[in-house]
Order: sequence, then structure tokens, then C-alpha cells
Amino acid sequence: MDELKRIDLNLLPTLYALLMEGHVTRAALRLNKSQPAVSHALAQLRGYFGDPLLVRQGSNMILTNKSLQLLGPLEKILSELNIFLGAPEFDPASYKGLIRLSLSDYSSGIVLPHLTRLLRTFAPGIDLGISQASRDAALAQLRDGEIDLALGIFPVCPEDISREDLFEDHFTSIADSAQLSSTEPLSLSEWLLRPHVMVALRPDAQDEIEQTLAAQNQYRRLMLVMPHWSAAVDTIVGTDLILTIARRSVQDLSSYPSLRAFEPPLSLPSLHYQQAWHVRRNHDPAHLWLRNAIRASCPTSASPPDPSGRFG
Repeated sequence: MDELKRIDLNLLPTLYALLMEGHVTRAALRLNKSQPAVSHALAQLRGYFGDPLLVRQGSNMILTNKSLQLLGPLEKILSELNIFLGAPEFDPASYKGLIRLSLSDYSSGIVLPHLTRLLRTFAPGIDLGISQASRDAALAQLRDGEIDLALGIFPVCPEDISREDLFEDHFTSIADSAQLSSTEPLSLSEWLLRPHVMVALRPDAQDEIEQTLAAQNQYRRLMLVMPHWSAAVDTIVGTDLILTIARRSVQDLSSYPSLRAFEPPLSLPSLHYQQAWHVRRNHDPAHLWLRNAIRASCPTSASPPDPSGRFG
């Protein structure tokens, strides 16, 4: 885009930070500049392009159509400029900024303990802001710039969302042993007759289990739909409820002596847990580093992190 080539080069990194963060304060933190300096630069940029670039929508700032058109050429120009100037590699030890993630308590328990240790060791200036949203809501938040990265299961993504598989999981059913035969597993008809618990953010959610049942013209009674993975197991103790849940979330049932895990009596798909981000973050150095760190924090990581803080 020719107008980018005529702009003051000193404004390009600020423009990029503003478009990537969608927020003056976060852009200032990213650039290690004062908020007034970034606000002044935004005013200059708005005047130069004759466009607001960022507009308020509710409590958030979203990119205008002009901003979206600028992102691709801006990334290309900055990349070429960095090569020309011999820009140093991203240094996680000196980076300071907030990165916003969307993940459930299931993924928090699997990823966050290791990830937090990596950040404190290699990138102590990175702060994480964690929120939780449904799949559709998380994808919308990525597009609007409200979050930087979403962890979850995203079978279908828009073209402007990138995703990467992190690890695989499988479903297991859990019930109180007093409600199960000591020898015979539950048949599908018996399984369907029992009341069930589903972990979902919305009561009308259609997860992989519901989709599988619908394809077979089957139906299960959902007595309880709740958003809390950690509380779901406690809920079924001493009841006739069945909970079918990702296996990694309940690897240790030793503290629940009355519960028994068993294979669901129907063929359910594997769960491919992923991280997803907007394509405008594809080449962002801090974002790329964090994606690598998250990959290294997952159960399928093949090797320990490199002491330099570069994760594969």
C-alpha cells in the first residue's frame, strides 16, 4: 500500500502495535512508551490516513475497515525493514506486556502450571489475563481483538483464524459405583436411560456427544449442564448421574473412592485440543514465542524447553 511507504517510519511500529493490541494502554506497554506518547501518535496517524483506525464498540476498541486493509502491507513492510536493519531476535527476558488468553478450567489445569513456570523463568515481564468463553464467543473475541489466543476445540474456523493441534484426549464416563453392576458394563440403552451431566458454558450447547447421538437418532436426558469441569465430578458422588468428560480432566479418581470410570457404550470422536489466533498475529514475535511456550507446556511436548527460552 503506497501510503504506508510515504509515512514517517518512526510511526510504523506504533501503528502496528495499536492495530495488534486494539488498545492504547496495551500498545504503550508493548512499545515501552508512555500512554500520552502513543495517544499522540494515534492522533497523528488518524490525521494522516483520514480514518479513526480504532473505534469504540461498547467497552472495547475495534479495527476499522481501513485498519484491516493496512495490516497485511504493514506486516510486510516491517518484516522487510527488520531484515534490512538486522533487527535482533525477540528477547523474552526483556519483553513486558499483557497477553490475554481464553481457556477453561480443564485446560487451565493441564497447561497453566507448566506455562507459568516457563514464563517466570524465561519471560518474567509477560502477564497473562485469563477469561473463559464458548467456542463461538472465543472466535469472535479473537476477530475483535478482545483476546490474543484461545485454547479449546475448534472443529470449524473462519479463514482469518489460524489454529494448531496441541494434544489429543478421549471421553470417559464416570458414575457412582453403587449405581453400577460389579461385572457387566452399561449397555447403550441403559446408559441413555440414566440422567447425565454435561460440562458446557450454555445449556443448549451441542458438543461432540450430542452430535454423535443426534446422528444416531438417540437422545440422553441432561439433568445438569454446568460450566465447571472441576466441580462436575463432585456433583455426581452419591447419585445415579453419569458424567462423560475428557479423560485428562479426571486422571486421578483416588480421592473419589465411590466413583468408577468406564468406556462410554458408544463410539465417540477423539478430542483434538488446539490453540487458535487471528491471522494478524501470525508473525508477531511475542505471540509466536508464547504459542511455542504453550505447545511446550502440553502433555505431548516431546522434549524439555531449551534453556535459551526458545521452545522448538
